Amino acid sequence: MTSGKTIVLLLGLLLSCVAMSGAVRTLQEETAPSKDEEHKPELPPLPKVELPPFPEVHLPPKPELPEVELPPFPEVHLPAKPELPTFPEVHLPAKPELPKVELPPKPEMPTIPEFHFPEPEAKP
Repeated sequence: MTSGKTIVLLLGLLLSCVAMSGAVRTLQEETAPSKDEEHKPELPPLPKVELPPFPEVHLPPKPELPEVELPPFPEVHLPAKPELPTFPEVHLPAKPELPKVELPPKPEMPTIPEFHFPEPEAKP
């Protein structure tokens, strides 16, 4: 009998948790102000900060590089492409016909017997 009392107690706890969560959600929806009604505090304006002037940077002038003339690209004389050798034609013998194989008839699938759970014995 202890397990029956435990089950009843656990079900009662579960139902009370469900009821409490629903009630809390209802209260939150009622008391929460909508976005339009929220009071936003006015923030003081931020002070303007003046930055010091950016210092001028004087870079030295770019040195002039002498113009360099590249040597002419050498001409390359490649040998003519060799012709690929032709492959000889191969005459294969005809494929032999495979003998027709007769298979035995397909066996029937065995039936699966239905499973019945045993009836629990009545306790005195």
